[in-house]
Amino acid sequence: MIEILKTTKVYIACPANSASGGPEFLHQLGHHLINDLNADAFMYYYNYNSNKFKTPIHSEYESYKVPYVLEIPKDEDKEENILIVPEILSGLLLLSKYKSIRKLVCFLSVDNYYFGRALFRKNVFFFQRALNKLMKLMHKPLFFDINSQKNLEKFVKEYDYRSDNLLKLADFYMMNSYRGLKWFSDLKPMYLLPDCYINSRFIQESNNIDLAKKENVVIFNPKKGYEFTKQIIKFASDIRFIPIENMTREQVINTIKIAKVYIDFGNFPGPERIPKEATMLGCCVITGKRGCAEFFEDVPIPDNYKFEDKEENIPKIVNKIKDCFDNFEERHKDFNNSREIIRGGKNRFVEDLRKIFLKV
Repeated sequence: MIEILKTTKVYIACPANSASGGPEFLHQLGHHLINDLNADAFMYYYNYNSNKFKTPIHSEYESYKVPYVLEIPKDEDKEENILIVPEILSGLLLLSKYKSIRKLVCFLSVDNYYFGRALFRKNVFFFQRALNKLMKLMHKPLFFDINSQKNLEKFVKEYDYRSDNLLKLADFYMMNSYRGLKWFSDLKPMYLLPDCYINSRFIQESNNIDLAKKENVVIFNPKKGYEFTKQIIKFASDIRFIPIENMTREQVINTIKIAKVYIDFGNFPGPERIPKEATMLGCCVITGKRGCAEFFEDVPIPDNYKFEDKEENIPKIVNKIKDCFDNFEERHKDFNNSREIIRGGKNRFVEDLRKIFLKV
């Protein structure tokens, strides 16, 4: 276990003003270290642009009430303290800044680790910003080659994470997915803190879902597997599809509430939260089988609602959608176990946290 002394300060590195599943996980980690383990924890916001933002805290995470710093003071770089960084390149690069502090790499995804290492290669690092902009325009996941997943897969096969000098700077490793635990099995010591804990607002709203008000609507995230989703939309021109994009959390909740089905054929670099949120708000959830979606522990929905994103499966997927529309009350029951698993995510998060950190 990782000891937290009475004098220990825990710094959790997180990109400033960033909102997604990874940063929320890091804020939840800080919140529970403080409130359940009585640790002295801080968010360490890096890459903060004070000219653009008044505060480094994204408004979505103010409710976690984790104090923050913009730098770790030099006199705090000592062995009794702990620095936790995400697996993305900007997080790993922070490890070399400090000499004595105990270092932990928190893997929030598998794919994004490899994407960062690919960008670090001299022949592609120059194009990092251009690739990121292109990715946003094309609604594609982060890949070494935006246009070809095969190139990322080729890089993954060629690149040996065990030779990564940045990873070697860490003293501990923590994984938020079963997929990642299996993938990075040679990193020791490795701890598992599953990401099955969605924002409490979705849990609260789940108690007020009126299934009779659900409509024959499919919702999807256009940033996740959009190329394949477009084919489904084209095939099922008689079905109404609504993208979840440019929405506040309130708007996302209200949109999910009216839909019967949520689909996601993205790459699931991590456990992903929107499928869990949609499940809790009464949707039938249909996903692909890439990444973490392959593992029930990471994406806890019935296996017969998971399809490989192949063209020949599109009719089957559309038939499944229509079955959910026509027999919604019965199909909704298929997710009873899933909802119970997700509902208990917060308690399991705290239990697992206590198995990793020991307050002495």
